[in-house]
Parts: sequence; C-alpha cells; structure tokens
Amino acid sequence: MAETGNPSQSANGHEYTASHIQVLETHEAIRRRPGMYIGSTGERGLHQMVYEVVLYAVDEHLAGHADAIDVTLTSDGCVRVTDNGRGVPVEVKEPGGKSAVERELTEPSFGSGPHTGYRVSGGLNGVGLCVVNALSNRLTAEVHRDGHRWTQAYEKGIPVTLLTRNEETDQHGTTIAFWPDADIFETTHLSFAALSERLQELAFLNGGLTISLTDERPERPVRYHHTDGLRAYVDRLKPYPPSLVHSPAIAFESENQDETISVQAAMQWNTWSQGEFRSFANGTRTHEGGMHEQGFRTALTDVVNHYARRQGHLSANDEDITATAVQEGLTAVISVKLAHPVFEGATRTKLGNLDAGAYVHEVVSQHLTDWLHRHPHEATAILRRILNTAI
Repeated sequence: MAETGNPSQSANGHEYTASHIQVLETHEAIRRRPGMYIGSTGERGLHQMVYEVVLYAVDEHLAGHADAIDVTLTSDGCVRVTDNGRGVPVEVKEPGGKSAVERELTEPSFGSGPHTGYRVSGGLNGVGLCVVNALSNRLTAEVHRDGHRWTQAYEKGIPVTLLTRNEETDQHGTTIAFWPDADIFETTHLSFAALSERLQELAFLNGGLTISLTDERPERPVRYHHTDGLRAYVDRLKPYPPSLVHSPAIAFESENQDETISVQAAMQWNTWSQGEFRSFANGTRTHEGGMHEQGFRTALTDVVNHYARRQGHLSANDEDITATAVQEGLTAVISVKLAHPVFEGATRTKLGNLDAGAYVHEVVSQHLTDWLHRHPHEATAILRRILNTAI
C-alpha cells in the first residue's frame, strides 16, 4: 500500500518526488485503514474478526476435513477458535522463507481462496486471517499436524516467535487465539447474543457441522448441530404461532457440473404472516441481496405462474400473478457457495455474480416445478394462498 504527500504540492511539479511516497507493510496498511477490511472499528467490525476465523475453519468443513468448531470467549478478552480439520500447513517452501502458517497470517492473497487452496472460501477472499492478526494486540497459532504440535506467537501482526515444533501428537486441527487491539476498536467487548445468532446461522448453512460457543465471562456454553440444514433454519424462522400452508418445508440443493457453484434452498408458506427471506453467499449474509436473490425470486414467480396456468387456476386472459403475491407469507432461505464470488462493497452484503443468478434460476425452476407436480394437494393449497393474496 502506498500513500502520497499533499496533492497541492504535487501540482507545483518539482516538489513532488519519490520521497513523498510511503510504502507500508501489510500489517501497517491494515492497521491504518481497518474499515477497508472489516467494515468498521465498532461492534460490527469487532464481531467480524471472530467470523473471519470461524469461516476459515468452515472452509475445512466444506473441503470435507472438519466436522466441529469450538469458539471460546475467555475472561481476559481472548477469542479462541479451534477446529478438528487437517491443520494449517507448516512446511517452508524456500530455504529461509516463511512457513505456510506465517504466510496465512501475514500475507493477503486476494485470490479466489486462501493460500491453502480451498475451492470455496467463506472469508475475506484470502485476507481474513491476515487482517485478524494485524488488528489484534496478540495472536497465537497452534497447529496439530504432521505428527507434532506447532506454535507461533504474533503481536500486532508481526511474528515475535519462530514457528516451533513441540511434542509429538496424533491429533489434527488448528487453534487461533487472538486479543482484539483496544487501540483499534471502539470496544473490545463481544456480544454473546450476536455471536450465538451468527454461529447458529452457520450451523444451519452447513448441515452436519457442529459449532460450540463457550463464554467464560461467566461460563455459558451453547452447541449447534443441524443435520436438516436449511429446512431446520426455515423451521426456526417461521412465525409463531405457526399456521402453515404445507409441511415440511420444500428443500433442495444442487451443484453445477464444473463444481464452481452450489445452491441450497428451503421455503415454506404460512397463512397469516408476511414471511421472511434470507440469502447467503459463501456463508455470509447478503443483506442487500444480489444476483442469487434475483434468480430465486424470478424463478419462483415464473414457476408459480406456469403451474397455475397448466392447472387451470389462471385463464389465458388472466394477468400473471405478481412477485409480491407469490412471496406473501413465504419464509425462505437460499445459500450459494461459489469458487469465485464477486461482492459489491467491502462489507460483502451484495453478490454480483451473473452466473450465480442464472444457475439459481435454473435450479429453482427445475426443483420447484418437480416438487409441485409430485405434491398436487400441497401445490393446490399454496396456489390458493397466493391467489387469495393477489385478489
């Protein structure tokens, strides 16, 4: 990262020289402009630090190598995240070079995934751990891999110890413990409620993954594990008292032939509430939507109208049912995972991948159409609910 001197001086010509250019080390650049990387230095940015480390562990789960993540908030302000994956690689490629652990914690890759080469990555496109390290007063990495326990310590993004090989072990996995820097953040107090909500969300999005959260300030452990995935998520989001048009929720998933995009979706109509819709991309909530949402909503409206006309609920002269009527009373969750996500803005709240929108439209059209034909009684009840809204 480079910064320049006063622009007015450069306008005078000879006063602007190479001496005005300041080259910052990666950790210095991150510490100087933290909002560019985690959105803010308030509570939102503080919690994003935790999510970045957790999402790195989720990547191990998505790669098929981890099924448990433990998050602990300690009494001295530390956040400790442990997974039972393979462990971050520890080898050094060149003589005298950095270990793979140190590269993960100090070098941003800005690629489609971290240095360890995940096909799908949920963090900040390869810079997550690097950012967390730079914005922490202290950070320790403990890796169980290659028959030993390995450790290394950092301060404000700078290694203060070498990667050390310790005793032999047959365990595997990674533990990242960090203390957010009070000189960077407006507060270093983490909300148990906010973390609990987000971690449960990740458990819904990644069926079969167990995520535990323990707060030692005082102690209050919770554990999340949902084998039913998004269908369980929809069940949690449904209004109370429930008044369902059909049960269970419609759920399906699919992955494209190139294995670059996968889609999971679940939806359920109820009779009285307005409903709720949530979308995610690589585990991150896309509050502003994006192409995957657009593909879902368009396909949903198209399928309902096509089915209604084929079943005689709409005549040739009737206008199409509106998207608003179709979505009234619908609780739905859609989650896409992409090898090459394109997010709009540093806070990653809107997905811009055109191919994601097209694939979601294709998947929803195929699977929802098939479900409606295989469940005619439930389909009729859904259409009746929608048509009553449209009147």
